[in-house]
Amino acid sequence: MGKNIRSSGIEIIGDTPWGARLCQFELKESYNHLEELVQERTVQLEKAYKRLKESEIDLSEAQKMAHIGSWKWDIVTGELYWSDELYLIFGLDPQEFRPAYNSFFNYIHPGDRDFVDNAIKKALNGEQLYDNDHRIISADGEERIVHSHGEVIFDEKNTPVRMRGTLQDITERTKIEDSLLLSEERYRSFIQNFTGIAFQQDEDLNLEFVKGNVEEITGYSEEELMSKKRWRKIVEKQDLPLFLKKEREIKNARSPYSGKLSYRIRCKDGKIKWVHEVYQKIPGKNGRPDNHQSTITDVTERIKAKETLVKIEDARKKEIHHRIKNNLQVISSLLDLQAETFNHRETVTAPEILEAFRESQNRVISMSLIHEELYRGEGTDTLNFSVYLRKLAEKLLQTYSLSNKNISLFMNLEENAFFNMDVAVPLGIIVNELVSNSIKHAFTEQNGEVQIQLFREEQNNEIHKSLFSLTISDNGKGISENIELGSVKSLGLQLVNTLVDQVDGEIELERAGGTKFRITFWAAERS
Repeated sequence: MGKNIRSSGIEIIGDTPWGARLCQFELKESYNHLEELVQERTVQLEKAYKRLKESEIDLSEAQKMAHIGSWKWDIVTGELYWSDELYLIFGLDPQEFRPAYNSFFNYIHPGDRDFVDNAIKKALNGEQLYDNDHRIISADGEERIVHSHGEVIFDEKNTPVRMRGTLQDITERTKIEDSLLLSEERYRSFIQNFTGIAFQQDEDLNLEFVKGNVEEITGYSEEELMSKKRWRKIVEKQDLPLFLKKEREIKNARSPYSGKLSYRIRCKDGKIKWVHEVYQKIPGKNGRPDNHQSTITDVTERIKAKETLVKIEDARKKEIHHRIKNNLQVISSLLDLQAETFNHRETVTAPEILEAFRESQNRVISMSLIHEELYRGEGTDTLNFSVYLRKLAEKLLQTYSLSNKNISLFMNLEENAFFNMDVAVPLGIIVNELVSNSIKHAFTEQNGEVQIQLFREEQNNEIHKSLFSLTISDNGKGISENIELGSVKSLGLQLVNTLVDQVDGEIELERAGGTKFRITFWAAERS
């Protein structure tokens, strides 16, 4: 009988050839099976490696998209690993820059270095998590804002051995957040300081929100007004058709659309107020419907002031018309007086007629200049008489200028002498008469001077605000000794006497060195 031998799990039956063949077969089967396992494992490893590479690529792409870089720091060896995105954030070349703790700090903003250093130390001591925002300076000198997050790995002795984490570039996000915060603060400040009402309506013009001085303007609270749903509920009936027309226009208009409208509202206490609305239609985004926004301000006082100004303007125009009418009557009387001088004359020459009408024309001009100053002045009741006198005197000098005579005009006039019409018109005609007489009759030589002075008089050694002296003088041949002011036949001097009486003034005549007329009068101080 042969021997049965078992070795390594293979039983050899005897020492026959058949037994050896059986042994070889089983060995081959085991080898083939082992080879299949190796191949299968290799395929699994290749797939796992491929998935790992894909994950690394995905991670790299994700980091790139999110501007997040990862890092690992071996505290024991000092080695520091950066991902590709981290190099990009700092603007560094992986082939040229070797990351290390100290070199990393060179790119931290100088103002944040102590803060970051203390944060890392506290994390290594287990005092707090490493999670903060800080600034960096990239390789090209640009300031960036990053968010750093990391965790510390401790050994069995609670000693920090490694640290790993992420760093995200949040510069753009921070700018957007700051911009939104600023916008929100501005909006809040606008609403807090806005003296009107701001509201928004949906596409059907229902109120969605209302803010501002709602109660101060309308008497209703924001909640009460929102419960009414529509602003039109408090629009005054007489203005409602105009308001509804505005609503139809804005509802049917294509976005964007804007406009403005003033109308009245009835407040909670029944009072009527004027408001001014500025409205706009804003297109909706992402398929959302349009909405309507408006701001409303209380313009009641402005409307009242405007109405008052209109009434004042109407009254001013009526007063001016009244004054012009009276002055036209004066002109008519002057022309009648001028005509009287020719009644008892058998013959009248053309030059005399021409001169008569020129004198009348100058009297009219003296009054028209007053109206001109009233229109240009600050008010319609008084005018700056000194400004008026300068224009009148220069006008007269131009009118009577003679080629063979050189007559100059000297004026010394009180500033800010404001007279009303009852004083200004008579004084203007007086100046017209006296200056005209001087220019026409006073000078036989080629040269001469006419002086006009206006100043406040002294009373009890003090300048009196309402007592004035008007002097018209010349250095000509002088007026005849035979002429007395109280009994003159000249129309011009008759007018002067009459008009001096009209302003309750006094007139004096001096003949030394020419002719000087001095008129004192009272003029009420401008209120």
